[in-house]
Amino acid sequence: MDGFLLNALLAGIGVALVAAPLGSFVVWQRMAYFGDALSHAALLGVALGFVAGISVNIGILLVCLLFALGLTAMGSQRRLSQDTLLGIMAHSTLSLGLVVLAMLQTLQVDLLSYLFGDILAVGPKDLYWIWGGGAVMLVLLAVIWRPLLALTVHENLARVEGVPVTWVKLAFMLTIAFVIAMAMKIVGVVLITALFIIPAATARRFARTPEGMAAGAAVAGCLSVVLGLGVSLVTDVPTGPGIVVSGAVLFLVSLVLPKRG
Repeated sequence: MDGFLLNALLAGIGVALVAAPLGSFVVWQRMAYFGDALSHAALLGVALGFVAGISVNIGILLVCLLFALGLTAMGSQRRLSQDTLLGIMAHSTLSLGLVVLAMLQTLQVDLLSYLFGDILAVGPKDLYWIWGGGAVMLVLLAVIWRPLLALTVHENLARVEGVPVTWVKLAFMLTIAFVIAMAMKIVGVVLITALFIIPAATARRFARTPEGMAAGAAVAGCLSVVLGLGVSLVTDVPTGPGIVVSGAVLFLVSLVLPKRG
């Protein structure tokens, strides 16, 4: 297998293995809009990285972390509903990122690669970032799994039982931010949320336990990557959208299969 294809395959699988378990909580907590908002904010992180002369991934992490902290702070005041806050912050950060990138006249930025990904351009350094960072995020998710599951079932009851709800939420948001930073090169800003939602939704009908759904989502995500790469090679369609379409096809297939009893 050509080196760039192997790199693309390993990168896609690495992201899918982390995004899918997180996606289970995104589906359970109905946080799809939050994922979209955070991915939009990631473009401002790209612009920050160029302006400050730092790694784009670090810029994305900083912006996404500030986004999560700002949402938590403003949401606690309860002056606006969370979906309204998400809408304001998502579109504001996305627009600000586009404005900053447009002002960088001395720098040629391939905006489409950030919007829709460029998985075939993944290199060895990206693989270290994806697999090393992904392993750390999986360990963090394992640590907060039980308290996160408790507050997903009933937040107030989890608070009464002593679960540090605010800190668990922040850790979960930070994990999502890191995965978004990893996934930007795979599927881009526009399609990142699909990696969280579609595999988890595919596995939901057949899972009996939360852990089973997370494992099934990881399998569905990896299959989406393999199929998407194959479709891209055969038909010459963009790889990132091909991965998402492959995941959507798997989801549709899951709807017609008999549900596990």
